[in-house]
Amino acid sequence: MRILIYSYNYYPEPIGIAPLMTELAEGLVRRGHEVRVVTGMPNYPERRIYEGYRNKLYLTEERNGVMIQRSYIWVRGPKPGLLDRLLLDSSFMVTSMVQAFNGWRPDIIFATVPPLLVSIPVSIYASVLCCPVILNIQDIVSEAALRVKLVNPDGIVIKTAKFVEKLTYEKVNRISVIADGFVDKLVELGIPKNKIVCIPNWVDTNFIKPSSKTNNSFKIKYQLQDQFVVLYSGNIALTQGLETVIKAAKLLRSIPEISFVIAGEHEALQQLEKVCQEYQTENVLLIPLEPREKLPEMLAAADVGLVVQKRRVTVFNLPSKIPVLLASGCAIIGSVPDTGTAKDVILKSGGGIVVPPEDAESLAQAITELHKNPEQLETLGNYGRKYAEKHYSIEQALDRYEQLFTQVLSPE
Repeated sequence: MRILIYSYNYYPEPIGIAPLMTELAEGLVRRGHEVRVVTGMPNYPERRIYEGYRNKLYLTEERNGVMIQRSYIWVRGPKPGLLDRLLLDSSFMVTSMVQAFNGWRPDIIFATVPPLLVSIPVSIYASVLCCPVILNIQDIVSEAALRVKLVNPDGIVIKTAKFVEKLTYEKVNRISVIADGFVDKLVELGIPKNKIVCIPNWVDTNFIKPSSKTNNSFKIKYQLQDQFVVLYSGNIALTQGLETVIKAAKLLRSIPEISFVIAGEHEALQQLEKVCQEYQTENVLLIPLEPREKLPEMLAAADVGLVVQKRRVTVFNLPSKIPVLLASGCAIIGSVPDTGTAKDVILKSGGGIVVPPEDAESLAQAITELHKNPEQLETLGNYGRKYAEKHYSIEQALDRYEQLFTQVLSPE
């Protein structure tokens, strides 16, 4: 079948939804489908257009059999305010429509949100060509905006967002979500349960897998050969609260063999550097994100992988780094809300332990206990890997999406 993936983020962006959409598109091509992707110029997470893509209105590429159709987006900087976000999303909404119509007619459209405004060009395009639409929800935009206090809870922006969300949910043919908690939330909004399917985000378990720490290039590069490495890698956003990690590092300064490594985008690391200076933590290494192809080596270097959220984070969301850490065989410590999906998955997998969010003392204590118990560390890693293979492999996700596409195209 011919599949159009409408996704604001795609390769070469290293984190977030981009690697997932890239793996989905390329996996579908391997299975014999034709796939084209309508996306923006790569800019995440730095919020700067990548070198080689700047000053271009449109660009079409092909990679691993996937036609990638890029369009201009308006990007102002690494810390977009509400107006900046609206201009960014609006620019993609307008420019991407040209690329959508500039190609073969798809049998089905797979669109991922956020950004919420992507639903508008998708709806127009689908209506003109009479194509069914599957909406993939990675986060509920109105909930996300409220939890980080980006908008007034009683303002026109949030009311408009909720209206557009509900209208979009009603108009699309099916909705795929990444965790069971989304199902309950959508049913609360009046969406029929039989319209929703839960397909968790996946990980390529052949690419991300356990490997030896001996002669590990990442450890050698950063002189961590004899260190117990506590790693946080990924987006450093308002929902994370990495200050908790810095505080925990301060509490563990007396144990010289424990090193904290935080990998993230440049602007966010600059802010964290100020926090490190404030707490005088010399046991924290701040580094840029590793290229995607080097991710397995970085994960293999870690003894503990951190999943950190603030108390007010939306409880039904599941950080995409959890399946990745599980697949790597790295033990997880989750500093996450007690009622959230993240806690449930970490504990159910057997691949990690959980401490209260924004509690540096509890986090430091958990790290210390695992440092003292290498057998427990190994057990957690083994359980996590087995769980990832069983529940989060890319092949399982491809099976389920192929089945979903077929059901939508050939309803009984």
